Amino acid sequence: MKIAPFALERYFAKHEFSAQYLLSSSDCESLKMSELLAMADAETARMWEGLTLGYTESPGHPLLRETIAETYGEIEAEEVLVVAPEEGIFLVMHTLLKPGDHVICTFPGYQSLYEVARSIGCDVSTWEPDEDRGWRFEVERLKEKLRPNTTLVVVNFPHNPTGYVPQREDFEAIVGLARENGVYLLSDEMYRLLEIDEGVTLPAACEMYERAVSLSGMSKAYGLPGLRIGWLASRDRTFLERVGLLKDYTTICSAAPSEILALIALRARSEIIRRQGERVRRNVRTLEPFFGRHQKCFKWNRPIGGSVCFPRMLLVEDTSSFCDELIKATGIMVVPSTQFQFGRHHIRIGFGREDLPEVIDRFAKYLENRFD
Repeated sequence: MKIAPFALERYFAKHEFSAQYLLSSSDCESLKMSELLAMADAETARMWEGLTLGYTESPGHPLLRETIAETYGEIEAEEVLVVAPEEGIFLVMHTLLKPGDHVICTFPGYQSLYEVARSIGCDVSTWEPDEDRGWRFEVERLKEKLRPNTTLVVVNFPHNPTGYVPQREDFEAIVGLARENGVYLLSDEMYRLLEIDEGVTLPAACEMYERAVSLSGMSKAYGLPGLRIGWLASRDRTFLERVGLLKDYTTICSAAPSEILALIALRARSEIIRRQGERVRRNVRTLEPFFGRHQKCFKWNRPIGGSVCFPRMLLVEDTSSFCDELIKATGIMVVPSTQFQFGRHHIRIGFGREDLPEVIDRFAKYLENRFD
């Protein structure tokens, strides 16, 4: 298989562990091991203490799958497959797609959501949002892109990197188009439950359509990316069985400690999601006056959900060069839009971390020294 380098991951590999301040991370503040273990109930505490480090069940620990299913309304444990989040994208596409198939994907976005399909030999159409309308994804534009050979539609809401979340009627229309055309729908829901405003959380796609596949995991809203635990949920059990057969050639199974720690977190999900939600909302309240004071530098659409946003820089011709200069001068890492193959005028800012106010203050001082 030949596939293009993953630009965003290569950028993070270069800077993430050397930069002093990270202003583009997409995950929320990570929990400490001691914090997480303190949340264990009696059963999971015993499981952790008695854990042996052998192989685990390929579909995932039965209790873990059961608990994941409980996070939905009507999904059953047998309709959940535990995977590493990135692995889930790879497995879905290699299970469903063949050369010549047509795929539609929200764009800009996480590169594997469209690059894996391209590497298979698919024709990929990108569905881009309207920045002037708050990064709105127009359903009519999706409808225009559908073809007789469209096999898969890929969406990501809350959207990385813009923070956009469609209204429920728009999302229902997206699912309706997939159903009417008999295509699969891969819904990347890694940022779901991190909505900024009340009442905008979308239903999981897997509960709306029998050919929908929801991808989720512990990395974003739960602040546990180091566990490398995610899952696919779908009512199409035959499809999940096919994915499971392919998984035998990738990870085979998950790490035993990660599964138990994920189970602890999911059983304590109300408290974890509450904390992370409060943090992202608090940080958005920090960003609002920052962008208000620097209107000559930025055009900003306030995010609706997730932990990232995608402002346009107005006084910079090339945000890639700007980000290089910024990290050298301040130690602050910000991702330019070139890493999303989306021009040279935007940057991604992450607001899920506890130190955001401090980092934004340093960023503001740099902007004032450079542009005032």
